Amino acid sequence: MKNTSQTSPRRLAEACEALVAASWFSLASFVVVIVNAMALGLETYGRLVAVAGASLRAVEYACLACFVLELLVRFGAHLDAPFGFFRDRWNVFDLVIVAAPLLPGVRENVTVLRLLRLARIARAFRLFPSLRVILVGIRRSLPGLGSFLLVTALLLYGYAILGWILFGTAYPERYGTVGQAMLTLFLLLSLDGITDTLQAGREVTDWAVLYYVSYMVAACYLLTNLLVGLVLTALQEAHQDERAAAERTARPDPPDEQPEPSVREQLARLHAMLDDLERRLPEVRADQLDRPPSARGRVTSRRRSSKRRSVKSAAGR
Repeated sequence: MKNTSQTSPRRLAEACEALVAASWFSLASFVVVIVNAMALGLETYGRLVAVAGASLRAVEYACLACFVLELLVRFGAHLDAPFGFFRDRWNVFDLVIVAAPLLPGVRENVTVLRLLRLARIARAFRLFPSLRVILVGIRRSLPGLGSFLLVTALLLYGYAILGWILFGTAYPERYGTVGQAMLTLFLLLSLDGITDTLQAGREVTDWAVLYYVSYMVAACYLLTNLLVGLVLTALQEAHQDERAAAERTARPDPPDEQPEPSVREQLARLHAMLDDLERRLPEVRADQLDRPPSARGRVTSRRRSSKRRSVKSAAGR
């Protein structure tokens, strides 16, 4: 009886784990996310809400029930070790998104409820590895993105000072202050209206051509390509990490295999071997001295003959 009570939770955990690992499970969860997003978008049409408001609320409750059921299945997969469920950040995120609307301060706030429903769309990232790779790549690019934003800000500030000197008097609404000049240059990053801006600048000074052309090359082309390269590198690293993790999961290391020793352990072994050789060296020398001269002569003659044979073979080659 005790055996049966112990194996039943394990069987339930194995069944839930097999259900979570099934491909159709992730697809069904993604369909529910899309239906929830569509229902949220349809609620922005006032006439449709007046006609089918009850149906949209029913769809919302059905999606919420599916989300709760999915969480229960995922928790059941960790029934043997319940704390393993909370080690996965996606599980914690799903739990917060589903349980937050039930809290007494959030339930009455319509804006917060809609934001939480909108946040459920982010659950699609956990369902497909390709979407997770994009999210991890964006997170990896954040440190480099900070340096990129700093370089962009310095470049905009420098060109804003030059623009204030060149066009501050003629166009005070665009270059009257450094802040207005930086905003104007930031809007020009998309090259929208650059032709009209260049023509207007040429009416003020001939240096406008050099000013705007150098700005387009430095900001619009070089910085844009730098940003694209930064994001692509981060995505490639995230893809490699995801593939390595999948390979480790598919081919787990055998339990009998010993881990590779560290560099310190290898150096310690080499030192021990050298100390052992130093201890044995006097014994070898004493053994050679204890031999009779005839034996030492035979050993010496053998060494000489072997050297002669090696020299002759090398000369023959």
